[in-house]
Amino acid sequence: MKSITILTSIVVIIFPLVPSVNAQERGPGLELPSVGFPVAPPYYAVEYPAPVKAKEGQLEIGVTYTLWIPGGLKKVRGIIVHQHGCGDGSCKGSVTAAHDLHWQELARKNDCALLGPSFHQLKKQNCRLWCDPRNGSAEVFVDSLEKLAKKSGHPEVATAPWCLWGHSGGGFWSSLMQMAYPERIAAIWFQSGTAFGYWEAGQTDVPEIPAAAMKIPMMANPGEKEREGKPPTGAWGGSLAMFKAYRAKGAPIAFAPDPASGHETRDSRYLAIPFFDACLKLRLPDEVGNPLKDLDMSKGWQAPLQSEEAPLPVADYKGEMATAVWLPSERVARVWLDFVKTGAVDDATPPPAPTGIKVDKSSGTISWKAEIDFESGLQAFIIERDGKKIGQLPEKANNRFGRPLYQGMSYGDTPVLPLKKFEFVDEEAQKGADHQYRVIAVNTLGLKSE
Repeated sequence: MKSITILTSIVVIIFPLVPSVNAQERGPGLELPSVGFPVAPPYYAVEYPAPVKAKEGQLEIGVTYTLWIPGGLKKVRGIIVHQHGCGDGSCKGSVTAAHDLHWQELARKNDCALLGPSFHQLKKQNCRLWCDPRNGSAEVFVDSLEKLAKKSGHPEVATAPWCLWGHSGGGFWSSLMQMAYPERIAAIWFQSGTAFGYWEAGQTDVPEIPAAAMKIPMMANPGEKEREGKPPTGAWGGSLAMFKAYRAKGAPIAFAPDPASGHETRDSRYLAIPFFDACLKLRLPDEVGNPLKDLDMSKGWQAPLQSEEAPLPVADYKGEMATAVWLPSERVARVWLDFVKTGAVDDATPPPAPTGIKVDKSSGTISWKAEIDFESGLQAFIIERDGKKIGQLPEKANNRFGRPLYQGMSYGDTPVLPLKKFEFVDEEAQKGADHQYRVIAVNTLGLKSE
């Protein structure tokens, strides 16, 4: 007889109305209603309730920012921002963004923090109230980092550079933040969204495009199934038009259509994470607090737009430069080619083996620590007792939006509730006999740890 211990929670969302937009204090041990998880180190959170009556330029929608900082990190070198899209469903699904193990591993590898914003948008509310940062969300975002810097004891969080990942309305937000804060942005991933087509069509105010904005490495990633959307404001048409306009200005931007997806994020993380990893290594300053490094675009890789030709080093590329996809490294070039062909990314290496296995005989709980497979993420754990398999966590991994992930995956690339622990209950352990336990990690391609 076996059972699996999974953390469960009842989700209750309460958005208080207050006369002004001020951050609410949430100290260690208090719970965020939207997650039901204790906000204790390494997690920190700040919440801005919606105002009863917003002033001009003030954010009208409430928002919660949750920050994760790797344990033992002395100084935060950058902030990876995982910004969800429009609608109340996307907002609710985003409350777990800072808890994503795979994105946390990207942050850990680069001495960065992971930030998950979650706007309190209701069905009847217009998304532009937050996804256009000129309506107050930019000011609140910057303010949240200042407050999170104090709460975490990491003053550098307030001024650290950003990697912006934005889905749909989050891409709209990121494209306008790019124009307002270009010197603070290390890289941008546009997941089926940008404001570019909207301002070109006269449907939102045209921003000033500073020269520094065209020095930021970018990736536009719409789904092939979005081709039928309204040009130029649809995700496909807007992304392609943005790519062509920015590339003509010499910007380091790539176009990575996903042949397997529509507007959902699907398996884009397997390209987005190595893309950000390469950009962070190229752009983060050697000394915390110094400006971002400029790119040397001559050391990148290029490929023809909307082709399956293998990318070449810039020096060897003979095609049209003004329309060529630009990629930051050989590894990203290889992963990009896999992705645009199939919507998937290959990986021949097994995940790291779990460590620190402990047995609590009073409860029968087996617990362990696990390093996340950086290339492929985690799908499951196999638990063995005395050399024989006694269970798997989860028993059957599934994911309607892409590869099966241990934490599951929402429409917008975030873990699903309830969040899983690294724990398994074996009632045999309660009997007091000594047993040998082993835990085997399985990545999303089915490869097992040694």
